[in-house]
Amino acid sequence: MKFLSSSRVLALVVFGCLLTGVGFAQDAHTTNEFRGVKVNGGTVTHSKQGDRNILTLSDDFKVPETPDPHWQVVDSKGNVYTLERLQAKNGKFNKSITLPPYIPNVTRVQIWCAFAETLLGEASFTSPVM
Repeated sequence: MKFLSSSRVLALVVFGCLLTGVGFAQDAHTTNEFRGVKVNGGTVTHSKQGDRNILTLSDDFKVPETPDPHWQVVDSKGNVYTLERLQAKNGKFNKSITLPPYIPNVTRVQIWCAFAETLLGEASFTSPVM
């Protein structure tokens, strides 16, 4: 049995890591920063987990101090979908959501105040995701 030299093993490991990183980068998409009347800063990343499409807020996103903020997305045809509340019952917030299968794609992510019916902030993808 022939053994690989340590430098060849290292090269294979590095190559494998690069391939994994490239594969992940192709599956993840990030918006520009949120801009709006109450939400400025933070981004959203779209990723796929199996057949599920996930949106995740960045760690620097600050939850607006408004009565009823919700996730809202806009598709490439301009259809608007109001989704889950940003606030969770346990005092935390829904940092990630799974998109329902009836949403064909997402071009923009919005934080919407359902109480005041006001757009608090918006972030866009460079092209539709999903």
